Amino acid sequence: MYNSKAYAAASAASPLASTTVSRRDPAGHDVQIEILFCGICHSDLHQVRNEWSSLIPTVYPCVPGHEIVGRVTRVGSSVTGFKPGDLAAVGCLVDSDRTCPECQAGLEQFCPNLTLTYNFPDKHLGGVTYGGYSDSIVVDERFVLHVPSNLDLAGAAPLLCAGITTYSPMRHWGVTKGKKVGVVGLGGLGHMGVKFAHALGAHVVVFTTSPNKMDDALRLGADEVIVSRNAGEMQKHSGSFDFILDAVSAGHDINAYIQLLRRDGNLTLVGAPEIPLPVASFGLLFARRSLSGSLIGGIAETQEMLDFCSAHDITADVEVIPIQKVNEAFDRMLKADVKYRFSIDMASLKSE
Repeated sequence: MYNSKAYAAASAASPLASTTVSRRDPAGHDVQIEILFCGICHSDLHQVRNEWSSLIPTVYPCVPGHEIVGRVTRVGSSVTGFKPGDLAAVGCLVDSDRTCPECQAGLEQFCPNLTLTYNFPDKHLGGVTYGGYSDSIVVDERFVLHVPSNLDLAGAAPLLCAGITTYSPMRHWGVTKGKKVGVVGLGGLGHMGVKFAHALGAHVVVFTTSPNKMDDALRLGADEVIVSRNAGEMQKHSGSFDFILDAVSAGHDINAYIQLLRRDGNLTLVGAPEIPLPVASFGLLFARRSLSGSLIGGIAETQEMLDFCSAHDITADVEVIPIQKVNEAFDRMLKADVKYRFSIDMASLKSE
């Protein structure tokens, strides 16, 4: 066991502050990683402030972070896929039972006995797992990803959550060349959705409430941009979309987007509004449309996503910050004051 520098919240009302946490020494199948960059996900803020107490109560101290990119420093004696010096990544999962039907299907994200990267029972050391707002982490090699060397590491970190969250449903619902795809909301998730849909060859339409995001949406790969408050523009696209990715976490009229789907079209939710959205059944019934949700992806699919990003030169648009500005970044994230994701340079932790 060894100590790792980290930033943690001591309570729901406390700012993140410098501390140390215990990490296990690498066992046979473990990989120890020096963390170089860690993305900031909106769920980090929810967890730190115990806003999901009914679902996953926060145990303090809480070290968040599940968008981790780093370099391998040590490996266990049975590790075959990694060696010291390799670029490596860790996403939202660090373990699962590996035997259930979900795991056998490569869908570890749906395993009933999964272990999340932070704030989840730690079967090795007791207590809870600690995430990527730290200088190192030890993870079983089955849950460690290879990072292609041509990717910018700061921009690659958010791929481990925002990237796979948007890539997975597009692959599942068959987004390919010739499909018409909508992306609702141009934030941390939405901007990745635009990049992926464009790279997959789809005709991409962005829906936003902010006219000032039009130029950015086109830069990211959108073919069209619709201000969703414009009823006339929305009506022009009625019944024409094969797939819509809804990345909005605030309350909104989801029925307006369901009406835009063609027969057998699908709308997938990746945003998580706090209050349930009312859904009009007739909007689904009359064109056999479907409404679904999606949660990250399995380990194999996450590696596929990273390799796809390598081939298409895709990373997240990030603002790189030192760890000392993480509380300011949380406040700015609440105001949507970032384009489009924060990435923490963990070299800044050395000065703590």
